[in-house]
Amino acid sequence: MPTLQRLWTRTGLATLLLAPAAFLFALAAWLRRRAYRQGWRPAVAVGVPVIVVGNVTAGGSGKTPLAVWLTNHLRAQGWHPGVVSRGYGGRARGCVEVAPDSDPASTGDEPLLIRLKTGAPVVVGRDRVAAARMLLARHPDVDVIVSDDGLQHYRLARDIEIAVVDAAVGLGNRWPLPAGPLREPPRRLRDVDAVVEVLRSGAPPRSDLGVPAWRVDYRPGQVWRLQAPQTRVGLADLPPHPWLAATGIGRPQGFFDMLRAQGLAFEARVFPDHHAFRPGELPADGAVLMTEKDAVKCRSFAGTGWWAVELDVAPEDGFIRWLDARLATLPTQSRGRMGGNVE
Repeated sequence: MPTLQRLWTRTGLATLLLAPAAFLFALAAWLRRRAYRQGWRPAVAVGVPVIVVGNVTAGGSGKTPLAVWLTNHLRAQGWHPGVVSRGYGGRARGCVEVAPDSDPASTGDEPLLIRLKTGAPVVVGRDRVAAARMLLARHPDVDVIVSDDGLQHYRLARDIEIAVVDAAVGLGNRWPLPAGPLREPPRRLRDVDAVVEVLRSGAPPRSDLGVPAWRVDYRPGQVWRLQAPQTRVGLADLPPHPWLAATGIGRPQGFFDMLRAQGLAFEARVFPDHHAFRPGELPADGAVLMTEKDAVKCRSFAGTGWWAVELDVAPEDGFIRWLDARLATLPTQSRGRMGGNVE
């Protein structure tokens, strides 16, 4: 586990040394949210319903796989979804539409993965309002927007907020950044429409949220060869190679735990979150397993034995029934929460 995330699991000397910075971060977050709640800063509605998938913690909580599932579910329910995202880790400036062959170094790895897994139009940009407007201008058939990792982007008015929490780590030591993982205080979870706890096979839940939460299982699905994505098999059908499991995600332990729960033996190798993989960092002739988020950055130089592990996202039935009931109440022309006005 990366050093910072190890720090965030407990309260110790380093936590106390970072307490002044954490206080300033928490104060700034509180002032910003209050400015939008009181209407001192206006939230902007873009004319279609907006569903935000985000979290109150830094690091990988599993929000992007849920955003993928949600986007595909919306289409199955008759909607025409589009997605906006910050494009974290990408170097693109302004707003950029993501194409299937986009460079993840430009658009970010998660938006590219969403585009490939859903086929929905995706626009990245730090300004989510501007990104949503570009999305609607280029794709006028879009009638609902999913905002990936947009819980704290209050300028974009929203109709539904879904907060995602990794059940294995919960809220960590419950300190604000940088002393802990919190972007916002735990009580923020009482304000969202739904809290989703991600359960990963092989990792027991902590269940310390203090609010009711729906459970969503993340299980390893099929694996596909990077050089031939149409080649898909089950994990159990992989040959017994000396596997290297390599990943650059926020919480790599969840990936490794899932593989071990399937009885797979491997050497683990951890890279920083959103790591830009380069040729030579992984053995070209080796047997490598990685997440799909990492795979989109390795497609152009992958070895013949490199495989990506899909995630099967399985929400509990109650969450799906709740979601479908909420979707049925969404207006065709949405004004959004926090007093948004169409500009």
